[in-house]
Amino acid sequence: MVTGHGKFVLPVFRKVRFLTLAMCEAEVAETCVTRQGIALTVRAVIAFKVGNDTESVVNAGQRFLSDQDQMSVLTGRIFAGHLRSIIGSMTVEEIVTERQKLATEVLETSKTEMAKIGLIVDSLQIQSIDDGETGYIEAMSAPHKAAIQRQAQIAQAQATQASVEAQQEAARNQAEYSRQTAVVQAEYNAEVDRAQAHAAQAGPLAQAHAQQEVLAAQTELAERAARLRQQELVAEVVKPAEAEAERIRLLALAEAERMKIQAEAAASHDRVALDRMLIDQLPQIVKEASAGLANANVNVLNGTDGLGEIAAGLVGQGLTILDSVRRNLGTPDGQDSSTDKKGGSGTANAHSGRVGIE
Repeated sequence: MVTGHGKFVLPVFRKVRFLTLAMCEAEVAETCVTRQGIALTVRAVIAFKVGNDTESVVNAGQRFLSDQDQMSVLTGRIFAGHLRSIIGSMTVEEIVTERQKLATEVLETSKTEMAKIGLIVDSLQIQSIDDGETGYIEAMSAPHKAAIQRQAQIAQAQATQASVEAQQEAARNQAEYSRQTAVVQAEYNAEVDRAQAHAAQAGPLAQAHAQQEVLAAQTELAERAARLRQQELVAEVVKPAEAEAERIRLLALAEAERMKIQAEAAASHDRVALDRMLIDQLPQIVKEASAGLANANVNVLNGTDGLGEIAAGLVGQGLTILDSVRRNLGTPDGQDSSTDKKGGSGTANAHSGRVGIE
């Protein structure tokens, strides 16, 4: 026996045969009855090979060297027997839920027998367990199926609810975004409208402000012109009139003083001659009084009647002066009374007329 290397062989004296040491496979499909009396069809796959030690090679060579296919057949039968034995001591629930335990027990129980024929088992895989038409396994799985289906429905409902909530949240977010967009757009439009309105009003407002400034300037200019004109009128009319009135007053005072002196002289001389002289001078007095009006600004308010009243007033003033002189000289009462009447009449006429003198 040579393992793992070559050797010279004499063809006439020796005969050579080869025993494979490669991995082999055997399939088992066996109907077994459980401890509950339920028949199960178990399918399994066994991976085996010839042992590497000399004893195993010798044992396998003695049994299978001439027909090595018998190794798979014999291995399947050995494992089928051990499967029936072990499954008979287990329940369906244990077999279904503890397949690895089943495989381990089968390997342990078959190891001795397999070693006797020079084979070792690398693995045993339980492919399927079928109860045929009894429906026990399916009934056993029904609660689990129902629980799984219930969990699946719950999970589906939760997923649907989460999906709906996500859709609603997305819709709310989209609505909120749309609202914010609409608000921003409205604010932007309002700002644009305000800017356009302000721009539209800017021209008329500027024009109105300009017109207002022009009117203010014109008003100020008119007020300045009025004040200037008032000052010009004061300088041209009021001042000359005041000066002329002052001049007339001074002349009248001088004339009165002169007449007083003449009256005193007449009192000490011939009173009759003095009276005559005063009477003769009366026209001249009136003339001199009227001469003061030559440069005066006279406003006559009642036409020709006003002019007559002015003349009457001047005559009355002359008579008043004459009467005053007579009183100072001691003229008799009869003459004074006549003179007072004339003077009173003249004074009344002078004051009754509506005459303005500047």
